[in-house]
Amino acid sequence: MLDIKWIRDNAEVLDEALKRRGSAVSSSEIVLLDEKRRQHLKSLQDWQSQRNEASKLIGKAKASGDAALADETMRTVADLKTKIQDGEKLEREIDAEINALLATIPNIPLAEVPTGADESGNVEIRLVGEKRSFDFQPKEHFELGEALGLMDFERAARMSGSRFTVLRGDLARLERALGQFMVETHTREFGYEEVSPPLLVRDEALFGTSQLPKFSEDLFQTTDGRWLIPTAEVSLTNLVREEILDEASLPLRFTALTPSFRSEAGSAGRDTRGMLRQHQFYKAELVSITTPETSLAEHERMTAAAEAVLTKLGLHFRTVVLCTGDMGFSSQKTYDIEVWLPGQNAYREISSCSVCGDFQARRMNARYRPAGEKAAPRFVHTLNGSGTAVGRALIAVMENYQQQDGSILVPEVLRPFMGGLERIGAN
Repeated sequence: MLDIKWIRDNAEVLDEALKRRGSAVSSSEIVLLDEKRRQHLKSLQDWQSQRNEASKLIGKAKASGDAALADETMRTVADLKTKIQDGEKLEREIDAEINALLATIPNIPLAEVPTGADESGNVEIRLVGEKRSFDFQPKEHFELGEALGLMDFERAARMSGSRFTVLRGDLARLERALGQFMVETHTREFGYEEVSPPLLVRDEALFGTSQLPKFSEDLFQTTDGRWLIPTAEVSLTNLVREEILDEASLPLRFTALTPSFRSEAGSAGRDTRGMLRQHQFYKAELVSITTPETSLAEHERMTAAAEAVLTKLGLHFRTVVLCTGDMGFSSQKTYDIEVWLPGQNAYREISSCSVCGDFQARRMNARYRPAGEKAAPRFVHTLNGSGTAVGRALIAVMENYQQQDGSILVPEVLRPFMGGLERIGAN
C-alpha cells in the first residue's frame, strides 16, 4: 500500500508510474477523497473547539447565576456533541473508502525496470549453463512419468478433478529429495532460518501481502473463512506484522518448504497436460525483511540463492527482469528465473524474486527502530522469492536427465537424499 501523503505530493509521478504499468487506476479519485477528508477533519476540529469553549461558558454562567444562558449553552453543547459524533462516523466512512481505494493501487516500479506491456517486454540479463544435447527426441515429463508408472493423472482426476497429480515410488521420493535439498541449501549456505508455518491464514494476512482483496479468485477459502496459502510468502512475511523490530536484528531471512494452493483462475486451456500448472504443489519459499538501505542488495542476494539451486542441479536457465506490464501487484522489481525444458523445447518460469519496498509493510504495520536514533519507527522493506518451485524442478530434472530407454538419472547432489539411488526406472 502506498503512503497517502506521498500520493498527495506526487500525484503526477504516481500517474506516470501507473501508466508504465498499464494500470487504469488514477490518482485523481484518491486525491479528491483525501482533500474531502482533510476538510472534514478541519470542521471536526472547529466543532470540538466550539464545544470546549461552550463547556467553559456553562460554568461561568452558573457561577454568575445566569440560568437562562447556562441552559442555552448546554443545548448548544448537546447539539455540537451530536454533530461531532456524526462527523466522526463520516470520518470513519471516508477513511474506509480511502483505504479501499489505496488497496487497489499497485506498487511503483523502480526506474530501472523496463517499460513493457507483457512478457515480450522482459529483458534477459543472464544465461547460465548450456542446453543438454540428445541423440534422440526428448520426451515431456508426463510421457516419461506415465511410462514409468510413477505419475498418475487419471487417478488424481477421479479423486480431485483436473490439475492434480499422484506421484508414486521413486518419483515421489525424488520430489521430496528436491524440497529437502533446496531447504538445506538455503539454510546452510545462505543463512535462511527454516520455518514450519501455518497453511491456513485469515483475511488480514493475505491483505498484508497484497493477495486480498484484488486476487481472491486465485485463492481457495475454507468454510470457516480461512484461506489456504497460495505461497509460504504469506505466512513468512506476516511473521513481522504489527511489530517494531530493532534494526540490529535485520535482515531477517526465512525459508519454508510447504504445499501451495492456487485456483488457477483465468488459466483455462493453459498447460493442461502434465504438472506444470497445478492446484496443489510444493515450493521452497524465501522471504527477507530488511531496512530500506539494504533491500536492493538483498534482492540480488536472494536471486543468487535461487539460481544456486539450479546450478547445483546442473540445469540450464536464464534470468530475466520483468517489465512493468508483467510484474506482480506488490513488486517494485522482479527477476524471473526460467529453466530450460528440452521436452517442451522452451524456457519456463521456476522462480520469481521480488523486492516490494515498504508496500507490504504498510499493509501489515511492520516497522523497525533505527539504531541510535530517536526518530519514529520506520517501515521495513520486504522481499520474497521461490527457491524454487519443487514441482517444476522435478519436471526439469526429469526432462534434462532422461535417457533413451526412458529412465532418469538422479543428479549427484540429490543422491544423498535418495539413499544413493543413481537412476529411476533402470532395468
